[in-house]
Amino acid sequence: MTTEADDASGKLAGGTSTLDLALRVLDFLVGESRPQALAQIAAALGASKSTVYRHLVTLGRHGLVRQDPQTDRYEPAVKLVVWGEAVRARFDVMTAARDVMVRLRDETAQAVTLCGPMDGGGVVVLELIQGRTVIEFGTRPGTRLDYHASAHGRVWLAFGAAARREAALAGPLRQWTQHTLTDPAALRREIEAIRARGWATAPDEIVIAVNALAAPVFDHRGEQVGSLAIAGPTQFIPSPPTEAQIRAVLAAAQDISRQLGWSAKP
Repeated sequence: MTTEADDASGKLAGGTSTLDLALRVLDFLVGESRPQALAQIAAALGASKSTVYRHLVTLGRHGLVRQDPQTDRYEPAVKLVVWGEAVRARFDVMTAARDVMVRLRDETAQAVTLCGPMDGGGVVVLELIQGRTVIEFGTRPGTRLDYHASAHGRVWLAFGAAARREAALAGPLRQWTQHTLTDPAALRREIEAIRARGWATAPDEIVIAVNALAAPVFDHRGEQVGSLAIAGPTQFIPSPPTEAQIRAVLAAAQDISRQLGWSAKP
C-alpha cells in the first residue's frame, strides 16, 4: 500500500517511482465505464485519498483527467483521445508485422503471409515475405483466399466475429481439390479444434502439395485484426506441422499482437 511517506520521498513501496501510481490511476479510470469518486479510486488502488488526490490534480493539470463539477467524480479527459489518434498509425498491423515476418521467415525458411478479412467474404493477403527454399511461393498481396479452404481463413472463422463464421458455414463451400473440407458439420468441428489449439492448417485443400500454418493476431481490445502464416510445399510444412513450426508461428503472432497492445489473459 502507498503511504504518505512513500509519496513524499518520491518512491512507492519496493522502490517504484510515484509515476507508477499516477499511471495506475489513469489506467483504472480508462477501464471504468463511468466517472469514479475519489474514495472509489483510492480503495481500488489501495492508496490514501490524499495521495490519489494529488495525482488526480497533476493529471488534470496536464489535461488527462477531468472532474465533473456537478458530482466531483473523475474520468479520463479528451486529451487521451488526441494522443490515441496521434499514435494509432504506428500500431497498424502491417507496420507491426513486417520485422516479425522477416524473423519468422529466417527461422523457418518458409514463405510468410499476413492476411485480413475481405469485403464480400474470404480473406486477402496483405503482405508476403518469400521463403528461402528452392520453390518460390506464388501467392501475392491482394490474393483472395476462401474462409473454409485456407489456414488463414479458418483462423478468422475460429477467432473472428461469430456472424462471419455462421455466414461462411451457411454459404456454398467451394471444392478446390478432392481434399477440400466442404461438409459444414466437419468444418465446424475443425473450427472448434482450432480455437482449442490456437492454430490452423489446410494441407492440399486449395492446391495439392501446398500447406500453411496460421495463427491469429489480436489488437489491444482482444479483437482479431490479422492472421499470420508460414506457407509452402507439404514437403516442408507437413500435416500436422512440426512442434518447432507451431511454436515459431504462435510466438510470432503473439509478438505482433503485443505490439498492437494485446496482452494474454492471466
